[in-house]
Amino acid sequence: MKISKRVERNNQKVDKRKEYTLREALQILKECESAKFDETVEAHVNLGVDPRHADQNVRGTVSYPYGTGRKVRVLVLTKSKVEEALAAGADYAGLEEYLEKIQNGWTEVDVIIATPDVMGQVGKLGKILGPKGLMPNPKSGTVTNDVAAAVKEVKAGRVEVRVDKNGIIHTPVGKKSFPVENLEENVKTLVHTLMRLRPATAKGVYLQKLTLTTTMGPGVRVDRNTIL
Repeated sequence: MKISKRVERNNQKVDKRKEYTLREALQILKECESAKFDETVEAHVNLGVDPRHADQNVRGTVSYPYGTGRKVRVLVLTKSKVEEALAAGADYAGLEEYLEKIQNGWTEVDVIIATPDVMGQVGKLGKILGPKGLMPNPKSGTVTNDVAAAVKEVKAGRVEVRVDKNGIIHTPVGKKSFPVENLEENVKTLVHTLMRLRPATAKGVYLQKLTLTTTMGPGVRVDRNTIL
């Protein structure tokens, strides 16, 4: 496959056989030639777990100290806390109207929060919301009576992380325009959160590999020991 000269020049900045310190890796990504937009910095973390076993299905939330730089569209499904949700910054709030819209194929939001009393109705939309990663879940803090706090945390940069079938976590950690120091703190927060979520049944090396990249940039491997 033919690659552009920009991609080729960026690839030459990275030694694929080397693991860099966290700061070195971020500096390399910052020095790479950018696309025509503010690229997202992504972390891909290989974990020593077997997601086929329920007790090793790593899932939780990360509250990045400097956010992700992404505008998050939030829908709160509730009967009694509509005004509270909107006052906290939710983009949409209500129940029947949005249940009907979702049933008809509307899913133009990034996060859905629901109060426990409406989960019976929301659960019926699992086949629509589940595959899109939008189904509210207590483990991710998106089923709660404290909708104001949940909305504010999501808007501030709280994201859900969940291991995929190959045992890998994929998550944004900020924007390329962020200062290196801010990206560094966000990545450290991610790693420390994943260590806290380590299943008791996980054997051997848990944090196996950490790779940072940007939307259109090369992957840079990070020496996990420089974070742990």
